[in-house]
Amino acid sequence: MVSVLAAQRVRAIKTEGGRKNLENQYAIEMLNITKKFPGIIANDNITLQLKKGEIHALLGENGAGKSTLMSVLFGLYQPEEGIIKKDGKVVSIKDPNDATALGIGMVHQHFKLVDVFTVLDNIILGAETTKCGFLQKQEARKKVEEISKRYGLNVDLDAKVEDITVGMQQRVEILKMLYRDNEILIFDEPTAVLTPQEIEELMATMKEFACEGKSILFISHKLNEIMAVADRVTVLRKGRCIGTVNTCDTNKQELSNMMVGRPVQLEVTKDETKPAGEVLKVDHLCVHSHVQKRNAVNDVSFTVRAGEIVCIAGIDGNGQTELVYGLTGLDKPSSGTITLCGKDISHASIRHRGEHMSHIPEDRHKHGLVLDFTLEQNMVLQRFNEPRFENHGFINNKAVRDYANYLIDKFDVRSGQGAITRARSMSGGNQQKAIIAREVDRDKDLIVAVQPTRGLDVGAIEFIHSQLVAERDRGKAILLVSLELDEVMSLSDRILVMYEGEIVGELDPKKTTVEELGLYMAGAKRMAKEEAAV
Repeated sequence: MVSVLAAQRVRAIKTEGGRKNLENQYAIEMLNITKKFPGIIANDNITLQLKKGEIHALLGENGAGKSTLMSVLFGLYQPEEGIIKKDGKVVSIKDPNDATALGIGMVHQHFKLVDVFTVLDNIILGAETTKCGFLQKQEARKKVEEISKRYGLNVDLDAKVEDITVGMQQRVEILKMLYRDNEILIFDEPTAVLTPQEIEELMATMKEFACEGKSILFISHKLNEIMAVADRVTVLRKGRCIGTVNTCDTNKQELSNMMVGRPVQLEVTKDETKPAGEVLKVDHLCVHSHVQKRNAVNDVSFTVRAGEIVCIAGIDGNGQTELVYGLTGLDKPSSGTITLCGKDISHASIRHRGEHMSHIPEDRHKHGLVLDFTLEQNMVLQRFNEPRFENHGFINNKAVRDYANYLIDKFDVRSGQGAITRARSMSGGNQQKAIIAREVDRDKDLIVAVQPTRGLDVGAIEFIHSQLVAERDRGKAILLVSLELDEVMSLSDRILVMYEGEIVGELDPKKTTVEELGLYMAGAKRMAKEEAAV
């Protein structure tokens, strides 16, 4: 649900005639599009028609061909068959420059950002304003600040991209598109790392765009969002178009069934937890911030026991990333102790910590995969020196492939060429499933799962949730970090809320509400406690 103010804003624009006389006009027509890759037909004779002033959702399983189809529209791929029309006229889109010239912009699922550039430089890159041969950066800054303020997409324009959170990077991608004044807006999983409040604002913004006459293609796995914001939905399955339906004529269960091809369990089912001994103990942990002159994690203490799922909840940017880095060895704690299976690992190496810990990272490209390695090589990244994969100092390639094929089959990891597929060429969702398969199968005492279902479809989410619950029931300790409130409430046995680097509340999901959780996440509960103390 969008806010009252946002709804009023949308209604005001509608009264000005934003969508009048637009319903029968197609802004974009993709007719009989076929795109092939080695070993797979990513798009098989797909037709998609986008009306002017419409929000059109594209729904499908991971690897169904959604991002490929949008990449064809944006000029990143050339189709083997089919044509593209804009405003009824056939157009040729050979590269993203052609797409931009036609007023087509895209927010990519995997960010297209230069890490060592500032936020401002990334936004204006390729669309710089010049005067007499000189870059007019102040004018660009003013325009970006106005856009940022209008749509509530606040970012530090002078920060380097490598120093900001994934959620902030997502905002930068959106601002890049808005800066170019595009008419056709493609959002590829834009809410994957946004907070509930940010998602609400983005939904309102998308509706506002539509009312202004812009046309939006919205790729998402989140059925709640699609039902709330989309006018129509086109469903893809295994590269083929299953059909297009009006959102007002369908429901979440029907859409999930169309997408997966079978009934999907949308709710997490699990037995009562039976926690045993302490696996992870964090005592007065502090981790410095690389962006600000303060601790990103400040005096944090908690435990995770065998046989339970403990969730760290909070709005993005409140220290969750730094906490995980401190636990896994990606960053050094400034003080405090970390005890894992009775051993102090506060200053241990990443490899030493990995003896008892599996880690599903937040950024699958940066910390989860070597993108230019094959799928089978990625599956044994931490295990290639084990006896089963080593033969007299050489890697046993047959054993590696057999193991990779086992994980591919068990976790339904889809790729064009199976185990020998380059990780870079796989869909984001299947990259994520590959990481989860590898980390869960390592069979460690502690699983640190950070946004484990990011970018996954409902069928894959159902499977991953069942796997995490099964690991819990096997006596594993699971530390979950998630921005998805539904996931937090349904999957966790205990909830720890982080705000400004501190644990401000411990909640029982069976005894709390989403509203109360939101108050803790926003810091209202802590502030109320501090005011009472004064």
